[in-house]
Order: sequence, then C-alpha cells, then structure tokens
Amino acid sequence: MSLQTASPPALDRAMAVTAVLGVACLLTLSVFIYSFVGTFVFGIFIYYSVRPIYRVFRRVVPSGGLAAFLSMFALALPALLVVFYAVTVAVNDFGRLLTNQRNVALLSSVLDRYVTAVPTAIDPEALLSRDIDVGLVVQSVTIALDILSQSFSLLGLGVIHLFIMLTLAFYLLRDGDQLASWGRNWVSNDALLAYGQAVDRDLRNVYFGNIANAAATGAIGVIAYTLLNVYLAPRGAAIPYPALLGMLTGVASLIPMVGMKLVYVPVSLYLTGTLVLAGREDLLWFVAAFVLVSLVVVDTVPDIVLRPFVSGGTLHSGTLMLTYVLGSLLFGWYGIFLAPLLLVVTVEFVRVLLPQLLHAHGDDVVVPTELTAGAPASEWTADVLGRSAEGDD
Repeated sequence: MSLQTASPPALDRAMAVTAVLGVACLLTLSVFIYSFVGTFVFGIFIYYSVRPIYRVFRRVVPSGGLAAFLSMFALALPALLVVFYAVTVAVNDFGRLLTNQRNVALLSSVLDRYVTAVPTAIDPEALLSRDIDVGLVVQSVTIALDILSQSFSLLGLGVIHLFIMLTLAFYLLRDGDQLASWGRNWVSNDALLAYGQAVDRDLRNVYFGNIANAAATGAIGVIAYTLLNVYLAPRGAAIPYPALLGMLTGVASLIPMVGMKLVYVPVSLYLTGTLVLAGREDLLWFVAAFVLVSLVVVDTVPDIVLRPFVSGGTLHSGTLMLTYVLGSLLFGWYGIFLAPLLLVVTVEFVRVLLPQLLHAHGDDVVVPTELTAGAPASEWTADVLGRSAEGDD
C-alpha cells in the first residue's frame, strides 16, 4: 500500500493564484487584441511582406533595428515614388490650367452664379439690425465645427492605428528570431514545431503574395488603360496618363476597403466634368466604359481570381479565393488579411496536428492522399517536419 503525500496548502494556494493571474492576463490580452484586431492583423501583414527584404539587409547591416527600418522604407519607396510623381504631374497640370485664359474664362462662367450670390446671402446691414436668425447662424457654425472636429479625430485615430501597425512590424522584424528561438526552446513537441513552421511558411506565402498581386494589378491597369486610350477613346475624352494611373491602382490595391476606387472614381468624375463643361455629353459612354473596365478588369479580377494564385503556395487556390471574398463580407476591411490567417491556422492543424492526435489515441491516421502519397504516418510526419524546416530558410 503506497502512501500519497498531499501538497502543502500554501503550495495549492500559490498555484491557484498563479492560475487566476494567468487567466486574467490572457483575457486582458485577448480583449485588447480583439479591440484592435484589424490593426494587429495588418501589422502582421506588413511584417511578412517586409521580412524577405529585411533578411537581405540583415546580411550587410549589423544593427537589426536599422535593417528593419531600411527594409520597411525600401518596401514603401516604390509606392512613395509613384505617389510623388502623380502629385507632381497634378500640380503641373493645374498650373497650366490656371495659365490658360480660355480655361479660366470657362471656369469663371461656371462659378459666377455662385460667387456673385455670396455677398447678397449675408447682408451686413441685416446682420446689424438683427434681421438674421442668430440662432440659425450659431447652429450652422456649431455643425461646421463638429464636422471639423470629427475629421481631425478620424485623422488622429488613423495615425495612431498606422503607428501601431508599423511598430508591431518593426519589433517583429528586429526581435522575431529571438521570439522564434524562445518558442522552440519552450515547445519540445516535434509536431507542434512542425505546425508552427508550416503556419509561418503559409503566412509568408499568402501575405507576401499580396505584394505580388499589387505589382500584377499595376501591370494590368497600365495595359487596360493604355488599350482603352488607343482603341476606344474618342477625341477629347482620353484617359489622362494611363501608365501612371495603372501604377497608382497597384499601389492603391494595398489599401484596405477602398483600394483602387481612390484612383478610378476621381478620374471618372474628372472625365465626366471635362465632357460636361465642353458640351460633349454624347461622349459620356466612354466614362461608363472606363468605370466598367476599372471595376471588372482592374479591380475585381486581380483581387478575386489572381490573388489566390500568386499567394496560395501549398493552399488550395479555390479555397483561398473564397476566403478572400467571404472574409471581406464577414469581417469588413481587415477580412482580406484576417480570413487567410484563420484559414492557414485551421488547414495546418488538420494537416499536421490532427493526424498526430488520432495516432496518439490509437485510431487510424487519416491524411490527405496528396500529402501522404501512400507513406505511413511516421514517414509523413518526418516529411512534414523536413518540408517545414526547408520552407523556413
């Protein structure tokens, strides 16, 4: 008969307090991440997009922090150059517009009806004699101030979220190797290590594939807008700077929710206004054609069809395509980044961990045939470990 020694009451209380503190910390962290889930997911996307560039800089730059900064700047540099060139072109065209007397006269004739109405709308004598409803004026000023305050609040909130994204990506780049080393030391199970490496590999393929998709979208935009100008545009209704607009669509495709609409919607309004002012309403069909090509060929096709193929890797392209579509509908603007993460975590659990769990409980291991190719479970596990290790290089 063996005697079991009971744990001291003080030790039991310490373990209980530790467990409660651990659960409280986990809940607090979960609430914090849930409140800023879009920001954190976009920060992870930036990290995986920049990491290949960071590893190149890390070979020649001794400081990890400097290498992380340079790699993030190198990723953003092409986009900054395209935007800077677009702003330069817009400023030059606006300057030429103001120096053209015909354009100034046309613009003045359109604005005369509004400009001349301003002095009579607010009569100083009526204001002094209190004939104007002062309460209505105060209410209008209050509404204008509220709109201005909300605009500044949204701008400040956007800056804060951008700062969190860049900070998260920066420290993941700089300290990612230490975090991975700590995880490998803490986790001793080979299957869990293979799972983590497989998730890391798939996320790298998916998120870096978004950069490749942006480049492909820019190329499609350049070709589509150039062909529209050459074969379809009537005289006086051509798309301005089609190559530049195509590159801008590629840059804008990285912006969640609005994306390329920031480019082709203002251009379509510009074309519409130009044709209406010139009295060529009969050419508005070309504006409709431009919007249709932008929406279908430049916006929808790369985002839904091309993106899964350039970022799929080991994931099924059809499943990834549905993930992008349903993720945006379910989660909103950050669904295009969160849904693939959830898909990768789930798929790799089924591929790596689930067979190990079934095998540990004495059940037959059920592994997809395209993964096993007839290999036993132990060989399949070793193959997964090997492929994961290779993908992490």
